[in-house]
Amino acid sequence: MATYLDRILDRHREVAAADRRSAATLHEHARAMAPTRGFRAALAGQERLAVISEVKRRSPSKGDLNAGLDPALLARDYERGGASCLSVLTDEEFFGGSVTDLQVARGACSLPVLRKDFTVSELDVLDARLMGADCVLLIAAALSRSELVGFHQLATEIGLDVLVEIHDEPELEVALAAGATLIGVNQRDLVTFQVDHERALRMAGVMPDHVVKVAESGVRGADDAAALHHAGYHAVLVGETLVTSGDPAAAIGELIGS
Repeated sequence: MATYLDRILDRHREVAAADRRSAATLHEHARAMAPTRGFRAALAGQERLAVISEVKRRSPSKGDLNAGLDPALLARDYERGGASCLSVLTDEEFFGGSVTDLQVARGACSLPVLRKDFTVSELDVLDARLMGADCVLLIAAALSRSELVGFHQLATEIGLDVLVEIHDEPELEVALAAGATLIGVNQRDLVTFQVDHERALRMAGVMPDHVVKVAESGVRGADDAAALHHAGYHAVLVGETLVTSGDPAAAIGELIGS
């Protein structure tokens, strides 16, 4: 039986295989773009917990979360609430996101922006830079070791920060071998989509000090945020809790205040 992750990756790899654009041409255009806003730098060195606030319309497991959200309004609310960075879903088929959502959100605020998507090809990395993202997500569970290393190198070459998402110690070893200095531990299992808070708490203790540590998914409120900060995380990436809160600026304030 295919899992959520299997179906999503199969679809993204199918699309990537049909893409006939020239990587060399896209690379040239990417290298000519203005400097990014500095995603990792916005998270590092803060005394308080940093919040990466997500623009997320829906999820495969829960359906619509806030399908009619205004990405510009939400981005401004996030910035006003004290978020350090944005994460914007650009996957259309499974999450209801779009490149337009990223560009509108980034244009409405001064925060650095992560392209949140399932990156499976060099063209995906290049597209992240060309659409205006400041950081690209690489999911260790979705990539071979050589893909992760190659995509990380390419992203760095064209000026992107890279958030490498892991779940366990073997994936951490691969991330570090690729040169990752910004690592996210997804508390949600990408096979079952169930949340395991103990995973993040365990993994915080085995990541080296030079890594900016991000806890992803399943952050329900101030208590979760406080526990993760105490465990050693520099930031939390929060989507569902914020887009369904009714007052995202206040919800960020509660997370930061923890």
